[in-house]
Amino acid sequence: MAKILDARGLSCPQPVILAVQAAGESEFPFEVLVDFVVARDNVRRVMESSGHEVQVIEEGDVFRLIVGGTITTP
Repeated sequence: MAKILDARGLSCPQPVILAVQAAGESEFPFEVLVDFVVARDNVRRVMESSGHEVQVIEEGDVFRLIVGGTITTP
């Protein structure tokens, strides 16, 4: 089961810092939950620039970013 980082309500750069820490621990895949478009874009940009695959799934007001693996949704 993927680790889930709940960064909802956190301002940047906190969601990015959480994602970078998880990537540094090599816990792939992991998910980052954010509720701001800016946080979604920043986490995706930083993870992709580090060579990680990122899949973004929009679920209402929440964005689920799946990092470091191929995750398919039902």
